[in-house]
Amino acid sequence: MIAATPQPPYYVVIFTSLRTEVDAGYAEAAQRMLELAAQQPGFLGVESARSDGLGITLSYWQSEEAIRAWREHAEHSAVREQGRADWYAAFATRVAKVERAYSFSRLS
Repeated sequence: MIAATPQPPYYVVIFTSLRTEVDAGYAEAAQRMLELAAQQPGFLGVESARSDGLGITLSYWQSEEAIRAWREHAEHSAVREQGRADWYAAFATRVAKVERAYSFSRLS
């Protein structure tokens, strides 16, 4: 699903990852992080895709302060460390300011 974001400016966190073979607990943790992120002040939405071990998740935020608060959230920090230890062979996190956005949809 395409996230419904407001008019720019806003921010995007781009999380690109390569998974390991370890799967135990991953789906549950990912679902919990999505639910928890959605409860955070400044959260705007998320989009995610995975294919052949490569995953890309885009989370949208109102401000850099909201992103920082999410990064420092205790439960998110603990799951991030578990990801480093078990689920990810590699990952990159990038933060960008969205200054322009365009969309098209035939969907109602």
